[in-house]
Formats: sequence, structure tokens, C-alpha cells
Amino acid sequence: MAQLWGGRFTKETDQLVYNFNASIEFDKKFYRQDMLGSMAHVKMLAKQGILTEEEKEKILKGIEGILEDVEKGRLEISEKYEDIHSFVEAVLIERIGEAGKKLHTGRSRNDQVALDMKLYIRDEIGALDELLQELLETILEIMKEHIDTFMPGFTHLQKAQPITLAHHMGAYFEMFFRDRGRLSDIYRRMNYCPLGAGALAGTTYPLDREYTAELLGFFGPTLNSMDSVSDRDYVIELLSAMSTIMMHLSRFCEEIIIWNSNEYRFVEIDDTYSTGSSIMPQKKNPDIAELVRGKTGRVYGALVSLLTTMKGIPLAYNKDMQEDKELTFDAIDTVKGCVKLFNGMLKTMQFNKERMYDSAGNGFTNATDAADYLVNKGVPFRDAHGIVGQLVLFCLDKKISLSEMTLEEYKAISPVFEEDIYEAVSLETCVNKRLTIGAPGQESMKKVINICESYLVENKKCLSNTYIDYWVEYNKLSK
Repeated sequence: MAQLWGGRFTKETDQLVYNFNASIEFDKKFYRQDMLGSMAHVKMLAKQGILTEEEKEKILKGIEGILEDVEKGRLEISEKYEDIHSFVEAVLIERIGEAGKKLHTGRSRNDQVALDMKLYIRDEIGALDELLQELLETILEIMKEHIDTFMPGFTHLQKAQPITLAHHMGAYFEMFFRDRGRLSDIYRRMNYCPLGAGALAGTTYPLDREYTAELLGFFGPTLNSMDSVSDRDYVIELLSAMSTIMMHLSRFCEEIIIWNSNEYRFVEIDDTYSTGSSIMPQKKNPDIAELVRGKTGRVYGALVSLLTTMKGIPLAYNKDMQEDKELTFDAIDTVKGCVKLFNGMLKTMQFNKERMYDSAGNGFTNATDAADYLVNKGVPFRDAHGIVGQLVLFCLDKKISLSEMTLEEYKAISPVFEEDIYEAVSLETCVNKRLTIGAPGQESMKKVINICESYLVENKKCLSNTYIDYWVEYNKLSK
């Protein structure tokens, strides 16, 4: 059993205890971050005169060799070591001798693992952000293509008012746009370097923490050593943000599953993102959408688990905190996979424009506009509401739509109706006369699409310091 702390002990650790305590099975996932952090630490130690230049170069070359061998498959991260830190240090000492024993000078595994976790989470936030950017680009393309694709809008899963597919997709653009903003916020709050905090009370070595932070791309060092080694807020924040991403994906998947049903037939999912039945040859199942919906609970579970783990931990580091890694790594991999697969499914999906149009026309989605027509003719809204209710009852009895009623039938219910009622209740009129920003009208949608397009062009990475607020961008384009 290879471990870094045996000097104080006179007995070997029980193998079951060792296995239970070890973390290398999952913390080897951030082997690269661990070695990059060590390289920055060594450069700082040499700058401060704690290591000689010769020792620095020897250690750096040794770590670079280990990193290259691991990444090229020539060196396996062995689980005979307790954790990734033990593995790297032991292999380094084996390869370069005495100089390798100085690698750990001025640091603890507590601040080392805190650094590794921050570096890993920071990298994964960037990867998640890129996937969301790609998804937003797909949604925007659908919006641009379907500005005149009419469909019913729903409340309570009941047809409510006519909208366009562009407008419906725009709602999800807003959701994933906010998700990117949350990732950006987390990045800014977490991007401070814990290395140099030691076990909990710093160190007597003259470390230059600002230099280490600069080498590793942090804004600066953390300002309290106890918090530095026991902070997992940023992990909880990421799990919360990812839970929200999954919630948005799940809502979208639920709609696609409904739209894909025989009763709706709004969409045709591409064969490459569908599966069949082993017994029913006619089936084409939306399995990807269902799996994304199902995996949402898995990510929620990681969030609740870590919140529960952290809620009773006193300062500073406690071994409970080792539980942050396995479930976080799994949640990150789950969300990245779901976003990527969902984007592929959405990009290849076909929309049945005719079916959507007919569905909007046959569900009395234009009833509110019929009431507005009467109000514009001088009828009080409450009376207009009752009149249109009578129209709907009449149509239900006759199994027709409002646009299929004759003018005589309209006038039999209210003499206020004239020939222009047909124009007033057409889907095109109902949608395009809604011109306020955020509404589904064509002119409004064109403005929103321009805003979205400008945002995506100027914010390829939301983690940059030039992250542009959506409404600032809107105001700029509106002038």
C-alpha cells in the first residue's frame, strides 16, 4: 500500500479500511490538473529560492514525462496508490530520485485536492459552455427557418393561442441562454487559487501565492486558508446549474415525446436518434428524449447528495468531502452527454408544418382574437367573452372551426360580426399583429433573432470578461 503518511503509525492499515479510504479509483480523472498544479507549484518554489533551478528543471521534466506517458498509455495509474497525488509523487521519486521528495514542500493534500478540483471544474465549465453554445446555434437556425411555421401554443396542455415554431423555440433559447449565464457566474466566483493554504493554516515557507495563481490562470489567491481547503460551494453551484440545464432539457424532451406521438405528429425524429421495438415492427421510439428526461433525476440526486454531505461539516477539511468527486464527475459526464445527444437529435429532426398549421386552426386558438375583434367594434370585453363562448359551443356541436362558420351563422349569435371577421381570426393575422418585443409576430421575431444571432457571434465563450448582457445587447440593436 503506497501512502504518504505512514511515519506516525506502527501498524499497517487494514486492507478494507485502506480500500474504503482510497480515492484513486475516481480522482485519477483529474490526473492532468494534478500534474499541472504541481508544475506551477514547483516554478513558484524555485522563484522563491525554496528549490534550486536544477531541482526545478529536474522535477518539471519528470512530471512532464509522467504526464506524457499516462496520456499515451505507456503508464497506468495504479490503484495500489491511495490517491492521484500519491501516485504522481511516488512515480516521480522513482524516476528522478531525491529531488522528487521536495515536490510536496509547502503544501498539503488538502490544498492540493482543492486546487485539482477547481482546475477540473473550471475546465468542465468551459466544455459545458461550448456544448450549450452549439445547442443555442441549432435552436437559432430552427427559429430563422420557421418564422412562418404556425402552430398552437399551449397552457395546461390545452390549445391556447396560435404562435410560430420560431417563437416556441425562442423560449428554449432563453432558457439555455440563462444556463450559460449561470456557468459564467460560477466561473467568476470560483476562479481563485487555494494552493498555499496548506492543511488549514497556511505555511511558514515564503510562498508567492499570487504568482502561483497567475501561472494557473486564476484571478488571484483565496483569502482564507480554512475556507480554501473546505470550500465546495462552487461544486454545489455547478450541480445546481447542471440540474437546471437538465430540467430545461427534460421539458424540451417531454414536448418532443408528445409531438412525436401518433396523436400529434408534429415532428419526425431521425432514424439515427430513434429505436424500434423487438415485437412491434411499426414502432419508432423517441428513446434519446426519454433517456435524457430520465437522467435528469440522476443529476438532481448528485446535487441533493452533496448538499446533504456538506451540511454538517465543521471547519476545516473532513474526509466526508472526498464524496464530492465521484458523484460530481458522473453528473458532469451525464449532462455533457445529454446536451450533445439532444443537440444531434434536434438538429436532424423534421417538423410537420402542415400538421402544426391544421392543429392550430382546429383548436380555437383564435378565440381570443375573435373576442378582441368584438371589443374593437365597441362590445364590452366581458360581453365579447360570452359571445365567443357561444361561437365555440356552436362550432363544437357542428364539428367545425371558427373560420368555417358562415357569416349568417356569426350574425345569428351577434349582429356585430361583418365579413372582416375571417381576416381577424386567420392564423396569420392572429400571430403577426402581436408586435410587442417578445411576442410571436413576424416583425418582433426578426428583432429577437437578430439579438440572438449577435449574442452568439460576440459570446463564443461565456467565460470571457466581455460577457454581454442580453438586454444591453437588445437596447444597442434597438437604437
